[in-house]
Amino acid sequence: MFIVQNYSLAILFCVVTMLCWGSWGNTQKLASRTWRYEYFYWDYVIGVVLLSVIFAFTLGSHGATGQPFLENLAQASTSNLGSAFLGGIIFNASNILLSAAIAICGMSVAFPVGVGLALVLGVLINYFGAAKGEPTFIFLGVFLIVIAILLNALAYKKALVGTKKVSKKGILISISAGVIMAFFYRFVAASMDLENFASPAPGKLTPYTAVFIFALGVFVSNFLFNTIAMKKPVEGPPISISGYFKGSFSTHLVGILGGVIWCVGQSFSMIASEKAGAAISYGLGQGATLVSALWGILIWKEFKGAPKISHELNIGMFILFILGLACLIYAGA
Repeated sequence: MFIVQNYSLAILFCVVTMLCWGSWGNTQKLASRTWRYEYFYWDYVIGVVLLSVIFAFTLGSHGATGQPFLENLAQASTSNLGSAFLGGIIFNASNILLSAAIAICGMSVAFPVGVGLALVLGVLINYFGAAKGEPTFIFLGVFLIVIAILLNALAYKKALVGTKKVSKKGILISISAGVIMAFFYRFVAASMDLENFASPAPGKLTPYTAVFIFALGVFVSNFLFNTIAMKKPVEGPPISISGYFKGSFSTHLVGILGGVIWCVGQSFSMIASEKAGAAISYGLGQGATLVSALWGILIWKEFKGAPKISHELNIGMFILFILGLACLIYAGA
């Protein structure tokens, strides 16, 4: 199987993760013109599972090093399979809330508040779960990112979104999504041998097996979580599953693409975690908040018509986010 051999390549993989995690929300924005986010999310989950299978039987099965996917899956312990599966369930609960927040208040707010909070808590959880990297710079990076999140929230508070005032519901849902999302990565990372991907300890999973089991957790739990979201939506009337089958092929394809993009990021983050460490790999990937905020502000014009102070606060957010991410990179080096 393919394994990252050095820290520099691991950082590059984390940057790809950041771009993927920060960009998948664009597919939801595209689909939302004619499609409720609950319907979009079914296709998104299909995309996550599809990409995990493709990577498992390609990068995870060919090469001179490591255990092939099926061989690793056969020897995996129940506890490690359960840990990765639980990570998928936790992620799915948080990501459905994040999708709801995007629908209510847009990418430029939902991601910095929700995913930014997940970054802060997740880095701490993953560092104490598997300490790797210089703690001073890890915690300094986290502190700068916290300030960046607060600046973004303040910028949104002072802004008008279209003709509406600030959506407190959107902010609260974003915060809920972030708190839950902070925990999923640790369960997936715990299922792997982070010290040796080439020859993992008996019962441990390779990154490819872990992502596949994680994706199964997302898929299975979606029948519960997304059904609840459809019956008791945070915005708009309840909808039935029959409406999903009325979507056009192109609309379904957009949702699947969103899941594929996100899962590329998840896979690259897991692959990089041996050399970068779980805390840094996760933290850099969740720098997606910066990418998504740029999409929301520059492309989707979510702060159009906002007062000057909002734009100044967002500039401050970008600067602090970049400094915080730089600290995380230096911490691992």
